[in-house]
Amino acid sequence: MHLKIRHRTEYRYETPVRYSIQELRLTPSDVAGQKIDKWKVSTPIKASSSQDTFGNLCSVFVQEASYTSMMIEAEGEVHTQDAFEFIDAPKAVSPYYLLQQTNLTEPTAEMLEFFSATLPKKNSIDEVMGLAAAVQNSILYFPGQTNFATTAAQSFAMKSGVCQDHAHIMLGLCRASGIPARYVSGYFFAENSPNLASHAWIDFCADIDKGLWTSIDITNACFTDARHVRLAIGRDYYSAAPVKGVRSGGGGEELSASISITLLN
Repeated sequence: MHLKIRHRTEYRYETPVRYSIQELRLTPSDVAGQKIDKWKVSTPIKASSSQDTFGNLCSVFVQEASYTSMMIEAEGEVHTQDAFEFIDAPKAVSPYYLLQQTNLTEPTAEMLEFFSATLPKKNSIDEVMGLAAAVQNSILYFPGQTNFATTAAQSFAMKSGVCQDHAHIMLGLCRASGIPARYVSGYFFAENSPNLASHAWIDFCADIDKGLWTSIDITNACFTDARHVRLAIGRDYYSAAPVKGVRSGGGGEELSASISITLLN
């Protein structure tokens, strides 16, 4: 596929923001299954760029002049093809680090008991896919009930959530089973479901020695394919979030985000 992506994020504040730091992971990399044709991230002031611990392309900008609204826009074109296996770069974070739970992924005893019949005994594709299917069947996809701070335990208690919640529950269960797993943020092309454009899924480590990861989309119960565009990886949403920041002042915040994905051929 040849996809054109436009991602706009706009913040409005009740009172002027005096100071803020924004951290962006809005630039996809050339990896298996995707080649970036062109890409541009527009920010209110010039951002500095670097690679984070996980190898994600990261931009940071600091605003010291007061403002009441802010626009961040990412736009570009990506060529994609089916791919669901990824090999770590030589200096990648150890898979063992991705056995650690976070506040967002920590499973409760009730979760572990509920999924006990499908918890993988080993990191085989069949067993992990079986668990993914169980999570998808048990946690109803229901937008609007959860947000970026919702934990796996909270989503499980409601038996509902969105792709981010599916990913956090899956991460918690994989890690509890001794299988390294990481969060993936990205885009998903679905002509009839534009609400899925901003998406999240997981990689689990199929071979620790080789640094081989297999990518599974829990929400769609499939391996990743040409519809998926990877943005960033991390331990959970917080470390792979496309946009996050801290601010002083501003009062109440109104956030609006829109993503359009167009098939060019």
